[in-house]
Amino acid sequence: MKLKCIAIDDEPLALKQISSYIDKTPFLETVALCHSAFEALEYLAGNEADLMFVDINMPDLNGMDFVKSLSRKPQIIFTTAYSEYAIQGFQVDAIDYILKPISYAMFLKSANKAKTWFELQPKQGEFIETTQDSLFVKSEYRLIRILLSEIRYIESSNEYIQIHLEKEPPVTTLIRLKAMEEQLPKEKFMRVHRSFIVNLDKVKMVERNRIIFDPNIYIPVGDQYKESFQAFIGKTFLI
Repeated sequence: MKLKCIAIDDEPLALKQISSYIDKTPFLETVALCHSAFEALEYLAGNEADLMFVDINMPDLNGMDFVKSLSRKPQIIFTTAYSEYAIQGFQVDAIDYILKPISYAMFLKSANKAKTWFELQPKQGEFIETTQDSLFVKSEYRLIRILLSEIRYIESSNEYIQIHLEKEPPVTTLIRLKAMEEQLPKEKFMRVHRSFIVNLDKVKMVERNRIIFDPNIYIPVGDQYKESFQAFIGKTFLI
């Protein structure tokens, strides 16, 4: 498993250094390099990450306030030249704090802490695919069988997901969206946003990078997923 990483620093050389350290670490991969907290906010609005390396001293919106503003945040490793921020960093549940100038040995030590944290996280819920056309999910101490053909889309909501169906109320279960994505047949289901998986058979209308299921349900297509979704559109729709 590779951890998806964002690096945020207003100093170009510092950002380049963190990027190079991520690239040389086998269990990390870079998904975004941001020169400000605002760039990171824009990225996270439509995409996801596992781990962020965040500089604290940045103009306009500093790294600490940026992290506090996130309702759903990746794990955090702060980077800064000022040791007095260490206590504040741990107050927002940061995994670690690296003091600049950063050597690769220091970086790797912090990255390994993050790796260990992710490995120790319990699996959130369980589901079992029983046949090629259905799966079981746990919901409120019950096992519920769901036909794949009945699923319209799947939505992440904090630590839970909601499975929206054609004819029944949504089913809520405690499981990560990524874990669900890995179990679903890729020819039928596609991740289109950090918070949504759609049943491709149910996609009937697309407008301005939004999938329209009905007048009140619009699912955005995140930047990270546009290329694969556009490939599906090109094969399926006459455009």
